[in-house]
Amino acid sequence: MKKITINQSKQFVGETVKIGVWLANKRSSGKIGFMQLRDGTGFMQGVVVKANIGEDKFDQFKALTQETSLYVTGIIKEDTRSSFGYELEVENFEVISDSTDYPITPKEHGTEFLMDNRHLWLRSKKQHAIMKIRNEIIRSTFEFYNNNGFTKVDPPILTGSAPEGTSELFHTKYFEEDAYLSQSGQLYAEASAMALGKVFSFGPTFRAEKSKTRRHLIEFWMIEPEMAFYDHDDSLEVQEQYVTHIVQSVLKNCRLELETLDRDLAKLEKVTTPFPRITYDDAVEFLHKEGFDDIEWGDDFGSPHETAIANHYDKPVFIVNYPKAIKPFYMQVNKENPKTVLCADLIAPEGYGEIIGGSERMDDYDELKQSILDHGLDLETYGWYLDLRKYGSVPHSGFGLGLERTVAWISGVDHVRETSPFPRLLNRLYP
Repeated sequence: MKKITINQSKQFVGETVKIGVWLANKRSSGKIGFMQLRDGTGFMQGVVVKANIGEDKFDQFKALTQETSLYVTGIIKEDTRSSFGYELEVENFEVISDSTDYPITPKEHGTEFLMDNRHLWLRSKKQHAIMKIRNEIIRSTFEFYNNNGFTKVDPPILTGSAPEGTSELFHTKYFEEDAYLSQSGQLYAEASAMALGKVFSFGPTFRAEKSKTRRHLIEFWMIEPEMAFYDHDDSLEVQEQYVTHIVQSVLKNCRLELETLDRDLAKLEKVTTPFPRITYDDAVEFLHKEGFDDIEWGDDFGSPHETAIANHYDKPVFIVNYPKAIKPFYMQVNKENPKTVLCADLIAPEGYGEIIGGSERMDDYDELKQSILDHGLDLETYGWYLDLRKYGSVPHSGFGLGLERTVAWISGVDHVRETSPFPRLLNRLYP
């Protein structure tokens, strides 16, 4: 007898197999019962017929409790009524370990209760689907960059300064020195790009921003490519190609999970290159026409502004060339309008906001040095970063994509807390 996993079912139609599972739910009526089985690779139904397994075994089935672990044996059958397409005609089962009083029952639970039990909530069908989509985005990210000549690098998590010159950092002691949890790997990725040409990093970042919005986490993961000899327009092309690639990969490989989440697939199918591009100036003018009288030139956009702009398009949209005064010190000045910089935010549709921020980086030593001073930053702290412009500087660009916001958008879930296995929120460090 072959021991298989649920996601291998289509390879064993008509065969008797054994699967290690948990009992997600069950129901019975008279002489037939139904098991909702899960094993980590997927969910499927097990059909238990009293006449096939005997009265004693059928009574044992009726006594099974939610999340009891089992070995089940039976015949794989096609099932066109289910979205999965297959079911198990159960011939026998063996209890591995009982589950008593499982707290997350098939009923409505409050968000705080579910978050307190996040270690168990992950087992649910919806959360399983979100994590599978997250994994596919990660897998296709590595595929995209490996196929396009990028080298993976790993910036440090402990840093001696703030890459973006902000005070919203987590401070710690590094023996006798002050250190901070990284808010971005960008500066180190730039150094790596000067050695390796095109690089990308993928790792955790931390923001001590006291925000409770549905778009924010305290700890989140960033994909951050940096590319030597790439200008701003070159970078925008990479961004739209990359986002298109991960969306199409999820559509291809996670269609069942998207259907589990009731995601509107038609909206994702529209995500193809090229993406619309509007300037910051045009965005402000558009917002005024839409009745947003609160926004003035020089202001950063908030969630309502980004949503209004995104709703005007049916795919992600670039907002380019923001005012220099509201952007970090390292961004290249736009020679056509020195009050702005060569940067872009990529706004996801359907109200999910910014998923990418990127720019061309300053490549002139004197300009960068002056910008560091203008921002009130310490030259000595950024000495190594200035060195990159001292020894063979070249035009270069990069960007950062926030994984959790991207998962939320592609999955269609309302809050980023469901896109991380164990999210860290303003008032949550448990479990």
